[in-house]
Amino acid sequence: MNILKEFYHTLIHSFKNLIPIIAVVVFFQLAILKSIPDDVVSMSIGIVIVAVGVALFLQGLELSIFPLGKSLANQFARKGSLWLLISFGFAIGFSAVIAEPALIAIAEQAEVISDGKVNALSLRLLVAISVGFVISLGVFRTIMGYPLHWFMIIGYISVVLVTYFSPLEIVGLAYDSGGVTTNIVTVPLIAAIGIGLASSIKGRNPIIDGFGLVALAVMVPMITVQLYGIYVYSFKEATVIVNTVTTSTESHSAWLTMFIDLLTMMRDVMPIILTVLFFQYLVLKRGCLTLCMYPLVFSSL
Repeated sequence: MNILKEFYHTLIHSFKNLIPIIAVVVFFQLAILKSIPDDVVSMSIGIVIVAVGVALFLQGLELSIFPLGKSLANQFARKGSLWLLISFGFAIGFSAVIAEPALIAIAEQAEVISDGKVNALSLRLLVAISVGFVISLGVFRTIMGYPLHWFMIIGYISVVLVTYFSPLEIVGLAYDSGGVTTNIVTVPLIAAIGIGLASSIKGRNPIIDGFGLVALAVMVPMITVQLYGIYVYSFKEATVIVNTVTTSTESHSAWLTMFIDLLTMMRDVMPIILTVLFFQYLVLKRGCLTLCMYPLVFSSL
């Protein structure tokens, strides 16, 4: 009953957040374009679906990702193993990014446009490994109490220096690769882990030490992808990619399309779920977070 009540308040909040967007669209449609779209009913239904989807997503975050990240961080902190914490941070960072749809799309486009110089799978693995490394680095920073600003200053100086030597063809791709790491599941999960870890260690302030992991996760892939670009554009021969476009007269129904999208979303969160289950049951040997898996799936929808 409490969950339904919370969902109701979240749904109202979602509608309130959509009001400015709706107001802008209506103003330009009526005052500037002076016309009414033909599909007003379907657009209105779509707005309702968006509001419900946002509410489900926010509710999923509250029920699963935030408590999940904090709980795992607390448990690992109590276990007292630095290398176990670092390994967990790497695994979470890697699994949260490797199946990210935006990264997959960018990697595939980069392979086609570069005529095979940039390998899509290599790019995805490189970005995922970079995020895993930076989460491990962030965990280490939180445990040791090192100031965040030094990591940021050194990191962005490195970004600028590497950009100076990088081929022009790779700079934009590198910056976009850093941006797509901040997806709808990664950001809440990483933030929750940082806050939970800072809250569990004596002498750490969750406000000061709990944030900053997301910024690091954006920065490091920019460096590694540019280094990869220096290599492929200097030493690697191009492999011509033939981009064939096939057309089909077969039209899928809306329900089939929604089902395919649902399976795709399930695939995207599966690496995170497997990582959590591995550390929860095989490393920590605890089973208290089983019910969190269900809202974790729904939070990705």
